[in-house]
Amino acid sequence: MVQQTHATPSKPPSGSGTSRPGSSTRIGVDVTFLRMMRPPSGETPRLPGAYDLLTVARPTVGFYRYLYATVGRDYCWWLRRMTPDAEIAALLADPRLSLHVLYHQGEPGGFFELDGRHGNEVNIGYFGLMPHLVGQGIGSAFLQAAIAEAWRRTGMRPGAAIRVNTCTADHPRALGAYVRAGFCPVRTVREVWDIPDRLGLPIPARLRV
Repeated sequence: MVQQTHATPSKPPSGSGTSRPGSSTRIGVDVTFLRMMRPPSGETPRLPGAYDLLTVARPTVGFYRYLYATVGRDYCWWLRRMTPDAEIAALLADPRLSLHVLYHQGEPGGFFELDGRHGNEVNIGYFGLMPHLVGQGIGSAFLQAAIAEAWRRTGMRPGAAIRVNTCTADHPRALGAYVRAGFCPVRTVREVWDIPDRLGLPIPARLRV
C-alpha cells in the first residue's frame, strides 16, 4: 500500500479515546521516498486470468472516494477523505493524472493513481488492494503492472524516472515489495499527522504519539 504524504500537524492531540467535534488523534510515521531510474528488464508479468486492469477515463468523485476509503481504511489514508469534492473533481479531470482499477471477477479489487505533473518523473501517488485480496498473491503482478504503466507515461524521455513513497502506517511488507520491484530508497523522514476522529479510521496503537 502507498499513499501520498505531505501532512503537517494542525491540532494538538485530543487526549481522549472518544470522538468530539474537531478532535483528532496524533500519529507519527516514518515516510520512505523511493525512485526507479530505469525500467525493469524483461517482460511485465501478466495478471492472472480472473483479473483485469482498466484505465478509468472519466472517474466520478463518488467512485474515487469508494476506492480510496476501502483500500486505505486499514492504513490511515485520510488526506483525500478531507479534500472537498470540487478539488477531487479537479484532480480527476487533470489529464496529467490517471486512475487505473484492478477488477477481480467483475468487481473492484484495487487501484493505483499515477501523477505526471513532475516533469520527466511519474509518481505512483496511491497504490493498494481491496482488503479481501491482500495476501492472495496478486500484489506483485499488480505492482509490476503499475510500474509498467508509469514508465509508459514517462514517454521514456532522457532523465525519466518513477517515484513512490511508503510509510510505517502502510502494510508491513510494502517497503520490501517496492525494493524487490527495483525501487531504491532516497530518504526517510519523520512526519506527524493529526487524523480527525470523525473519519472513524482504525489507528494502530503503535503509531500513536
